[in-house]
Amino acid sequence: MSSSLVLIGPMGAGKSTIGKMLSSRLGYTFFDTDHIIEDRTGADIPWIFDVEGESGFRDRESAVLEEILQESNSVIATGGGIIVREKNLKLLQNFSPVFYLSATVDQLVERTHKDKKRPLLQVDDPKSKIQELYAARDPLYRKVADHIVTTDSRGPKHVVQTIMNLL
Repeated sequence: MSSSLVLIGPMGAGKSTIGKMLSSRLGYTFFDTDHIIEDRTGADIPWIFDVEGESGFRDRESAVLEEILQESNSVIATGGGIIVREKNLKLLQNFSPVFYLSATVDQLVERTHKDKKRPLLQVDDPKSKIQELYAARDPLYRKVADHIVTTDSRGPKHVVQTIMNLL
């Protein structure tokens, strides 16, 4: 078993929740790229998007990913858009294991509909935005994933056990 693993997938797939539970079960350190960025900047992600734009946020995200992939005995939960940068795709393709936490668009809409901290969903039609992001990003998640784990209508404990079985 590798000494670390990465969770990728769309916003609302459960990466942070699953990652915390999985790291506890394995006795590993948990890292969440979004939380690290917020801690280091002293600002939340919507503020970073407002001030630096998505490009500025993605620069920070790439730097954090490159750094924490060096950690051992860790579970790393990434932001949903981590795979939009070629540099990050290459980093993830050279890392194993990478788990793609997958969910249907309807499930993602349900899980994110009250969340005001997701800048890309602060639009008139969040479902259309989720569909658009899913269509663009799903092939990229699949490209770098060693394993695909569906999180639809499955409790976090069940998903964690599925990942444990795959390890």
